[in-house]
Amino acid sequence: MDSALSDVSDAETRTASTKIVVAGGFGAGKTTFVGAVSEIVPLRTEAMVTGYSDGVDDLSATPAKETTTVAMDFGRIILPGNLTLYLFGTPGQRRFWFMWDDLVRGAIGAVVLLDTRRIEDSFAVVDFFEARQLPFLVAVNRFPDAPRFPAAELREALSIREGVPIVDIDARDPVQVRQSLAAVTEYAIARLSAPASPSR
Repeated sequence: MDSALSDVSDAETRTASTKIVVAGGFGAGKTTFVGAVSEIVPLRTEAMVTGYSDGVDDLSATPAKETTTVAMDFGRIILPGNLTLYLFGTPGQRRFWFMWDDLVRGAIGAVVLLDTRRIEDSFAVVDFFEARQLPFLVAVNRFPDAPRFPAAELREALSIREGVPIVDIDARDPVQVRQSLAAVTEYAIARLSAPASPSR
């Protein structure tokens, strides 16, 4: 009898888990995004910004940025319904992009953080996920001094199809970050359940 009750209890508390990648250009807010909602102390692999960034990374929008992710950020959050999301933040500097293929392996979807001060930084990020047919959501990180554009203009600039979600967030706000993670999870599940179709 006790064993049967234990089995029922285990079934009720059992959680599903999946992996979400958080990507974007240099300084787009990936580390902040993961840290805003992680229910564990985030694992961060940061190093000081050095002269190696000169001529490679655009630092004009983030002059005060002293560190950068060189491998990944890792966090974990449990959504309603006992769905555990493992969050993997990618390095933003292009010289570390060779690690992206390893980081996205096994992911159900991705959040592309967009800084409207440097929209062009997201072109290659979007192309990366579309080439791998990984469902993604574009999260426009609203920096105080960033220009604002209608979603239709951003969609055209990024050359993404109508169905790809575009949301506005503050990467420091846990509620908004959780909402964007729930949205990309729902979108990814819907995409993976639907018949194959062109990515654009």
